[in-house]
Amino acid sequence: QVQLVESGGGLVQPGGSMRLSCTASESRVKITVTRWYRQAAGKERELVAAITGTDITSYADSVKGRFTITRDSAKNTAYLHKNGLRPDGTTIYLCNMMGGIIPPFKDYWGQGTQLIVSS
Repeated sequence: QVQLVESGGGLVQPGGSMRLSCTASESRVKITVTRWYRQAAGKERELVAAITGTDITSYADSVKGRFTITRDSAKNTAYLHKNGLRPDGTTIYLCNMMGGIIPPFKDYWGQGTQLIVSS
């Protein structure tokens, strides 16, 4: 069973930076696409960024120019680099990976990590 382990998050001041990590527990798994979502209290989950296995990236308009998604295939890890953080209060970031050892591939989800942007 593949598990995703997220790290990063915590408290950061407005305008600050933060990097989140998401690692698949099984080294043999092939990841075809990784997505980062976020959800604030009382709001719908929002797709923030995505990266494919060929490093094609896409971003929500609200984070373009401030967030960068990258991956390290050797470590089966994806990162979300965030700059210029806005004072949005508390947000949960969720990592999602589509992949597997053999097809059919599945969706896997991280446990979520909390980011608090506040002065």
